[in-house]
Amino acid sequence: MTTVDLHRLTGAYALHALPEEESTAFERHLVGCEPCAQETAELSATATRLGLAVASTPPTALREQVLRRITAVRQETPGRQVQSRTARLGSRTRALSRWALAACLAAATALGGTAIWQHQRAEDARDQAQRATRAADEIAAVLAAPDARTRAAGLAGGATGTVVVSRDRDRAVFVVSGMARPPGGKVYQLWFDDAGTMRPAGLMNPDRADQAVLLRGDVDSASGMGITVEPDGGSKHPTSAPVALMTFPS
Repeated sequence: MTTVDLHRLTGAYALHALPEEESTAFERHLVGCEPCAQETAELSATATRLGLAVASTPPTALREQVLRRITAVRQETPGRQVQSRTARLGSRTRALSRWALAACLAAATALGGTAIWQHQRAEDARDQAQRATRAADEIAAVLAAPDARTRAAGLAGGATGTVVVSRDRDRAVFVVSGMARPPGGKVYQLWFDDAGTMRPAGLMNPDRADQAVLLRGDVDSASGMGITVEPDGGSKHPTSAPVALMTFPS
């Protein structure tokens, strides 16, 4: 593939329409070709904007208007002097350029929404992975804290639960094994017990029987924790009798 050929691939590359081999070659070309790099960036931005555009429904009378106006358009007279070969080539090149641009815009409109959706999915997955990593690090820090204290208890249905508290870190972790799945549309919610007042402390994963959950919020002066069954998404205050109540270790 020649350098001239590579210069012509900016639009196709911006729309992710190149085979893997050509895409790799073009990316190497971009490193040393500033005009192509700038044009590719501009075309990519345009494709994204087109993907965000809202399509509008054409008026119902548009078809009739177009057909009516066609009859009034004067056609070219036969026998008109033939343009020079160079002029024809220039005209054809401009026409092809216009058609190429129109094709790029149409493809951008069709593919732009998909590209944006894929980009958003990737961003969501990355954010979710980062949150999971932070939570795992915090759980590990509580479990490994020098002042960590634990208390285990049997739960309903043969499940076992262990709460680990670090007063120095002001955090608590609940580790459960064999937890039954909550009813449909429901979720297990954790609570801090502040002298009889229940404070929301996060939700458990309803799809996992075994899990470790970092209680959301500071331990403060809480003396224990509780678990209730709540509507999906959780509640500000308990709406059911506790499934379990556990006292924090001293």
